Amino acid sequence: MRKNLATIVCTITLCLSLVTQAQTPNNGHLTGNVVDDHQKPMDDVSVALLRAKDSTVVKGAITSAEGSFVFDHLPEDAYLIAFNMIGYVGVIKGPFRIDQQHQAYTSGDILLSPTSKQLNSVNIVAKKPLLERQVDKTVLNIENSILATGNTALEILRKAPGVSVDKDGNISMRGKKGVSLMIDGKLTYLSNEEVANLLNATDGNAISSIELITNPSSKYDAAGNSGIINIRLKKNRNYGTNGTVTAGAGYGRYDKENSGLTFNKREKKFNIFGDVNYSRNKRFTDQEVDRVTNTKNGQTFFDQSGGYSGVRNNTNYKTGLDYFINDQHTIGMALNGYLTKANQVTDINTRISKDPHLTDSTLKAINPTRYTYRNTAYNLNYKGVLDTAGQEISFDADFSRYKRDKTDIYNNSWYDVNGQLIRPTVTFRNPTPSLVKIWVVKTDYTYPFSKKMKLDAGLKSSFVNTENTTIIDNLRDNQWQNDVRQSNHFMYDENINAAYGNFRAELKSLTLQLGLRAEQTNSKGYSLETQTTVNRHYLNLFPTVFINRVLSKNHEIGLSYSRRIERPNYSSLNPFIHYLDAYTYSQGNPFLNPQYTNSFEASWSYKKTINTSLGYSHTSDVIAFVTLNDTARKTLAASYRNLASLDSYNFNINVPLTLTKWWSTSNNLTVFYNRFTSPELFGAAFKSGKLSFNINSTQTLTINPTLSAEVSAYYNSRNIEGTASNRELYSVDMGLSKMLLNKKLSIKLAASDVFNTLRYVSRSKIPGQDYVYNAKEETRILRLTGVYHFGSSAIKGARKRNKGSEEEQNRAKS
Repeated sequence: MRKNLATIVCTITLCLSLVTQAQTPNNGHLTGNVVDDHQKPMDDVSVALLRAKDSTVVKGAITSAEGSFVFDHLPEDAYLIAFNMIGYVGVIKGPFRIDQQHQAYTSGDILLSPTSKQLNSVNIVAKKPLLERQVDKTVLNIENSILATGNTALEILRKAPGVSVDKDGNISMRGKKGVSLMIDGKLTYLSNEEVANLLNATDGNAISSIELITNPSSKYDAAGNSGIINIRLKKNRNYGTNGTVTAGAGYGRYDKENSGLTFNKREKKFNIFGDVNYSRNKRFTDQEVDRVTNTKNGQTFFDQSGGYSGVRNNTNYKTGLDYFINDQHTIGMALNGYLTKANQVTDINTRISKDPHLTDSTLKAINPTRYTYRNTAYNLNYKGVLDTAGQEISFDADFSRYKRDKTDIYNNSWYDVNGQLIRPTVTFRNPTPSLVKIWVVKTDYTYPFSKKMKLDAGLKSSFVNTENTTIIDNLRDNQWQNDVRQSNHFMYDENINAAYGNFRAELKSLTLQLGLRAEQTNSKGYSLETQTTVNRHYLNLFPTVFINRVLSKNHEIGLSYSRRIERPNYSSLNPFIHYLDAYTYSQGNPFLNPQYTNSFEASWSYKKTINTSLGYSHTSDVIAFVTLNDTARKTLAASYRNLASLDSYNFNINVPLTLTKWWSTSNNLTVFYNRFTSPELFGAAFKSGKLSFNINSTQTLTINPTLSAEVSAYYNSRNIEGTASNRELYSVDMGLSKMLLNKKLSIKLAASDVFNTLRYVSRSKIPGQDYVYNAKEETRILRLTGVYHFGSSAIKGARKRNKGSEEEQNRAKS
């Protein structure tokens, strides 16, 4: 079936291209180049083709990275060409007459002179707003944000409007989990732990912007029931040789260091770029777990306290090459990855008793951990512009490899009330190596019927192979002996084949977008120890509808619908057991089903500044993290399970304001109600719901042209997530930025969680499951960072690939 589907879409795409080329007249052709005072080509210059007799605009174009432009398929007539760019004197050339004797002209090199020669004393600085609301997404422009300095991508996401991150790095958007994560539009395909590690390894100084897409179109993968978060990394686009050097240090309870280097070489035919960032971070987490096990013989109280501390060393890197074959065709290649090495020690004391005010015995667990994460990703891409009307085709091929080497050592000792050892110490180690390999190929095609009507279509195939091994070795007589009964090897393979079509039309004040995406999934999970195989093969259709209407100059409304899927991530399918101590562990569930979500949203915009939305979604077979208090074994076990449904309602309003010339503010409020239901969970019906909200506010103060300040605060109220109830979260961050050396050097001082208020507290909502989890991380940190810019920076020239990269679709499990 998937071969037939691919053949049909390829045939349609090819036919559309051939028909278009066959029906388009080819009478005239006008070309030329635009250069500056130094005879260097200028890109992004606006070029207009005018009819000579009445100056009517016939066509428009933008110069390429080589400064060239092309107007083809021109009927017989006389034409003028107008060149305009902000900061430069406009130029008009012509007339050029197209007839039977003269069908091709070249304007040669057109020189644009800067108007700034008459304005030497004026400095014009353009700065994007911190939060920018676009038609289909919300963009956080954090490239120059003081508060992003020295933070990781995960720490920055905690402050994003409508986004929350729990203690394990799981991301929610507008109160719902199931977010697809994209890095530069590239797939991660990782488990919870690996996604959190990737975000922790991504330095905030390397990030340009973060895009929050709550209702994606059919061009995007259908994965992610609450939407997509796309993190875009910085890329230098200036001609010549240039770059930056970054160095910083921070201190909370422990010290932190970070440094980085970016490099860019831009010439007429190619662009070479690269960067490397390093950080060393020593951190801690204090945690407590209080629970009660109820049995027929009475109650047993477990009071766990302790935490872990450790050092994490991260190095992430990126390098690539863009080669401009000609004005219409470009190929590129890129390599990026990261290396994380860390060690930590978990120290947990569990007091066990029949009376909450007394201690009968104590379990002391000291568990050292060492782990290494390695990731390397390769990309080969091509983009072709087939004509000036906007017909385009692109191709991407990706291969990624993630490897984890992790070993936990568990030491469990039981003591009586007098501190005497009452049973032999149990010591075992648990190596859990993991390897993930990912292959992805995709192609996208754009066919414009007119300036206001176009069709996007594409194909994509992804192949994922994961291998996970768990080994249990017991320490006996000072020698490690393998426990075959508890060791296991789990393999998971997944193949997804997709095709989409997306039609967009602008009809006066109405914009309509209709899309349909088909995804066929083939997966196989196999456990060597249990000889258990889970095979799945299913084909799903995912329609999307977007309607936008301009009511007046200041008012705009929109309606949208989409259907999405959230497949179980690989760690949740893995049946291995991960221990905290002898009484606390988590385990995967290989029998999890995917969850499906139907989302509806209505929006209203005032002056494209104040934006509000009202949404509803229904999720079936919702995947939830469930913690079970086993009364027979007196253990606390956590795993993922399918609940019956989740109904989610949300209201969002974003208000950016410019209060004075030196004070601007961005404010966001999200109110949501989540209701989880299941007809049967541990022998009883389950229902849980709560009205919650979160608020984000950022104040930006321009004290003078070289000194600015930022203050950011957020508050997440109490909320429900699956079978857990979470306490409120809130914090305040502050920062200062100073520009020196003619703005080549910037010094940034930032303090996160100034009042040290961030603390994670959750408790069970399941009747009879009595536990409370309490954790405090190191969040109050003072950071000082310096960034120095070197090399040429005056002339922009690299091609912009925003549109192409936005079309690169990826699925990530978070």
